[in-house]
Amino acid sequence: MFMLNDELDWLEIRLHTLAPYVDYFVIMESAVTFTSQAKPLILKENWERFKEWHDMIIYKEVEGMPLGAARTWDLEDYQRNSILLQGLGSVEGTEKAAREGDVLIVSDVDELPRPISVVLLRECQTQKRITIRSQFYYYGFQYRHKGEQWSHPQATVYRGKKTILPADLRNGEDKKVGGLWTWWDKAELRNGGWHCSTCFKTVEEVLSKMRSFSHVGLNAEGFRDRARIVDRVRKGLDLWDREGEIYEEVSGNEDIPEWLKADRKRWGFLLDRSGSNAAFQDYDIGEAAGDWGQQMGEY
Repeated sequence: MFMLNDELDWLEIRLHTLAPYVDYFVIMESAVTFTSQAKPLILKENWERFKEWHDMIIYKEVEGMPLGAARTWDLEDYQRNSILLQGLGSVEGTEKAAREGDVLIVSDVDELPRPISVVLLRECQTQKRITIRSQFYYYGFQYRHKGEQWSHPQATVYRGKKTILPADLRNGEDKKVGGLWTWWDKAELRNGGWHCSTCFKTVEEVLSKMRSFSHVGLNAEGFRDRARIVDRVRKGLDLWDREGEIYEEVSGNEDIPEWLKADRKRWGFLLDRSGSNAAFQDYDIGEAAGDWGQQMGEY
């Protein structure tokens, strides 16, 4: 169960990786970003690309967005909760309806559980709240984030109207009972997935992600320079100069989804960013305006 912005490549990787292990994919798409900006319905426009999985996809456009909300995080929570309330809710009374005790995995599209993790969740008794700790990569599987494993996705069990709302599940809260989860209600599955942040084949996709951020400070003009983006990605440096955000190079990394191994040339932008254009397919190194050293003086 996840929201989609414009990450069609990651949707393809996810479908190929998990289709043999899950019953359905619940996908929500919104016509506005978390910052209330209009956006196209990318999956709706590219629906035929994924016809192989149409029978497995429960697709719904987010309705009733609270535009003008005081905080961008409120819009994000609303969209995330719509996965359960509107997406899964749209198939109540049909053969696709969730049943008591079904496992629900809530994530972003670039937070990919390993197939073995899904098997474990299906076959073993599941806690009310499970965190699937994930190997944390930036820009591709060449650069791994130093520090703790990523603390998403989350899984829970379907309990009808008592099901934990996706935003509460992700944030470790349960507003229905007014508190944080106690230790016996939750568990962790370490090394249970992959998270690949800002892993795109075009600079335009990076810019699109910046425009949609709930944390609007990361969309400042200084961070949006195309040449700067390419330079930071190629070198494995944080795009936003955040303290403590350090990525170590993992040469020849084979801890990757099997679908990438099946066509390494096509998915090269996820495997090696060291080229002069950082493997961005919409960037010609010759387009950099002026001397890069002079540009750096602006930031």
